[in-house]
Amino acid sequence: MAEKQSIFGRIAQLTKANINALLDSAEDPQKMLDQMVRDYTNSIADAESAIAETIGNLRLLEQDHQQDVEAASEWGTKALAASRKADEYRQAGNAADADKFDNLAKIALQRQIGAENEAKQAEPQLASQTKVVEQLKNGLNGMKAKLEQLKTKRSELVARAKTAEAQRKVADAVGSIDIMDPTSDLSRYEDKIRREEAKVLGQQELAASSLDAQFNDLEDLGELTEVEARLAALKGGGSASPAIESSGPEYTPNADHS
Repeated sequence: MAEKQSIFGRIAQLTKANINALLDSAEDPQKMLDQMVRDYTNSIADAESAIAETIGNLRLLEQDHQQDVEAASEWGTKALAASRKADEYRQAGNAADADKFDNLAKIALQRQIGAENEAKQAEPQLASQTKVVEQLKNGLNGMKAKLEQLKTKRSELVARAKTAEAQRKVADAVGSIDIMDPTSDLSRYEDKIRREEAKVLGQQELAASSLDAQFNDLEDLGELTEVEARLAALKGGGSASPAIESSGPEYTPNADHS
């Protein structure tokens, strides 16, 4: 009985437990929830066994009570039958048999009274046991509901922990590619591209300078070619000046104009 009282006490204690308050004070809430789930599961198993035994005892009491009620009814029926038989014998003038059946009726009535007394004595105990069983059933249902709440809390906590870990990893990944960070891989890659672009601009500028120099060389070559041509004309008895084209008639010295 002491063991049952201990189990029933645990039912009340666990059912009244404030999960949120316990979690707030726990150093490791997830471990605490795991332990509480184990405790509740074990306590529920113990409680179910104890409650099943209590219900079994109640059903035995109910059966005994029903048997007493039925026995009282049967003895009452027998008493009535014996009394009627005694009346028949007495009306027939058979006093001996009438007394005999009256005595049987009295015995039946005594047994009826005994059965009724036993039934009445069992009724308070039946009422008390019935009330206890109902309370235990409600407590057990409360524990099962609390267990589901614990499991939900644990699942929620695990999910939140996984989400926090995923967010931390994302934050770390984002931080590693911060474009404003000169030490990041992206920044270094951008700097490399800028240097390549600058190199191409330098090459283009260098190529443009070389092309200008070539055109300058061509202009210088044209001037030298003209000088050479005039020099050749002088040596050939010609004029060093370029020929001047005229749109009028050609002038001939010592020509007769009459």
